[in-house]
Amino acid sequence: MNLLCNSLEPRVMDDDMLKLVVREQGPQEEAGQLAKQEGILFKDVLSLKLDFQNILRIDNLWQFESLRKLQLDNNIIERIEGLENLTHLVWLDLSFNNIEAIEGLDALVNLEDLSLFNNRISKIDSLDALVKLQVLSLGNNQIGNMMNIIYLRRFKDLRALSLSGNPVAKAEDYRMFIWAYLPGLVYLDSRRIDDHMEAGAFPGRKQPVFEKELAEIKHQYSLDELKHRENQIQAQLEEEQAQRKELEEYKAAFVEHLNGSFLFDSMYAEDVEGKKLAYLPSVGELLESYKDKFVIICLHIFEYGLKQQKKRKVELDTFSECVHEAIQENQEQGKHRIAKFEEKHLLSLSAIRDESDMTNIEMKIVEHGKDITELYNVLMTQEMQLVEQLEEMINMFERNIVDLVGLFIENVQSLMAQCRDLETHHHEKLLEICINTLEKIVKGELDEDLPDDVRALFVDKDTIVNAVGTSHDIHLLKIDNREDELVTRINSWCTQLVNKISRTQEAWKFTRTRSPGTANE
Repeated sequence: MNLLCNSLEPRVMDDDMLKLVVREQGPQEEAGQLAKQEGILFKDVLSLKLDFQNILRIDNLWQFESLRKLQLDNNIIERIEGLENLTHLVWLDLSFNNIEAIEGLDALVNLEDLSLFNNRISKIDSLDALVKLQVLSLGNNQIGNMMNIIYLRRFKDLRALSLSGNPVAKAEDYRMFIWAYLPGLVYLDSRRIDDHMEAGAFPGRKQPVFEKELAEIKHQYSLDELKHRENQIQAQLEEEQAQRKELEEYKAAFVEHLNGSFLFDSMYAEDVEGKKLAYLPSVGELLESYKDKFVIICLHIFEYGLKQQKKRKVELDTFSECVHEAIQENQEQGKHRIAKFEEKHLLSLSAIRDESDMTNIEMKIVEHGKDITELYNVLMTQEMQLVEQLEEMINMFERNIVDLVGLFIENVQSLMAQCRDLETHHHEKLLEICINTLEKIVKGELDEDLPDDVRALFVDKDTIVNAVGTSHDIHLLKIDNREDELVTRINSWCTQLVNKISRTQEAWKFTRTRSPGTANE
């Protein structure tokens, strides 16, 4: 904390302060003076020095979107905030302030050098977004727990760390602990770690042991445990990331959660009566058979959806490639025509300059004008041919993609109908079992004990029929909803794609066909 600042009134970071600082720190040469007169745009500023300004709160920096270096040391700042738009920041100095917690840095993904020296920070955290961090200065704070060091292991590029002046730095094992747990460090508290040479002899070793090596030996057991946990966490993160990527691919094919029993399980998730009826004799086997057949159909939908997605992608990629090739070929033809014209143009100009007879000069100018008109007509003809070619490509693509989507929907609906048929067959078999069970209960011939809530369904025929019917309706609704969702989403995707290409076509066509009229004017 800066004592000089405490004797002054707190200041606000307003536009007047920022403009003054930008002008004072701008270039001093002639170009710089001109820039000061015309005004320097905040968005163009790369470095900003705001130290010893008695600033209480970070504010009004949203316009400095290109800023790479920001100096805010020796103020009375209490919170790290207002830095959300400084995504290009590489160097940040917030030393000698009154900051108690590390926060507000999530947007600074490019930050490499951070100084929070001489503040009131007691915990190292909330730095996860700073994946490029190389230099971290946290000296003269209130950090007392050695576990804060372990948090820094995630920063693989960290090369320099300063923690001197913290309670943690007074620990007997301080340096050894850091060398062991942060092996990538080159500088600790402004001293190169390699400068710490021999630590002396070590039992069982003929050669002298260096301090860094000794640190690793001393903490080997704890390090091994920590590395094992880190590897487990990393493996879990990679697995989750792979699953998310996989899910996105399945969503793009509109068949997510159809590669297993997800749909079947969802049918019974809210089916209270169905769960009760599963306790009936023979229903367990019936249910297993039903589930196996249902899942097979879902897998058919899933696999078919992935194949169709590949076909749609190939169609889109082929279309994009054809459009690119057509435009490129048109441009090359135009360049070739223009190059030939320019070659002839130079000869014509040379001939006109060398000509002394006025009549001949006028004839040559008229002839040259005809060449210009001919070039113009040729280029415009090529443009119109390209427009027609692209229009034909777009129409063909739209027909193909609509046909692919239509075929996909038709086959999916056919497979979903099979799911409904299975459900209906299961419903009939279940109802038959329930009626037989009811008859046995009435006659007192049921040998199996049923839970009370299940037996309550068999008070009469209407009750059990309604229970089975309710279960059936829930299942059909789940199947219908999944089918409707798939059809709605892929139709929406197709419509948006076709509309986007159509808008692009109209805009491109307008730009190209407008050129002749503009030139004639």
